[in-house]
Amino acid sequence: MTSALHIVCPHCDAINRVPRGRLGDGGKCGTCSLPLYEGRPVVLNSVVRFDKHARHSDIPLLVDFWAAWCGPCRAMAPIFEPAATELEPEVRLIKVDSDAVPELLRRFSIKSIPTLMLVHRGREIARTSGLMPLPQLLAWTREHVDGMKV
Repeated sequence: MTSALHIVCPHCDAINRVPRGRLGDGGKCGTCSLPLYEGRPVVLNSVVRFDKHARHSDIPLLVDFWAAWCGPCRAMAPIFEPAATELEPEVRLIKVDSDAVPELLRRFSIKSIPTLMLVHRGREIARTSGLMPLPQLLAWTREHVDGMKV
């Protein structure tokens, strides 16, 4: 295991090296000086930004593929938002608007929304579709993240 993790800044997308033991200390980006974690999901509505986070982050990403017109997606939003405070800094929560980035839906063969997908180092780890309460979301995420080599 390395002593530092690569964490992609949610603001400027710079790749930061964070000592493993200091991950929970609320670090700031070395480029833009903004917080690396803010207790809310990061909106990534471009393929370039999504790919940078997915491929260069050493922590898993929990991605919510959603759309504004989707009723279950709107119902999932107030559940997904507070999950960030529970799961950060071990997991980065990402929101992807399916209408803004249909290429990602095609790439991952997503057929329904909301779809939650765990991605680690560019690879899909797990996926589930539909609405779920916060305790179930946290349990599902932790079940798949626990034991992963981060």
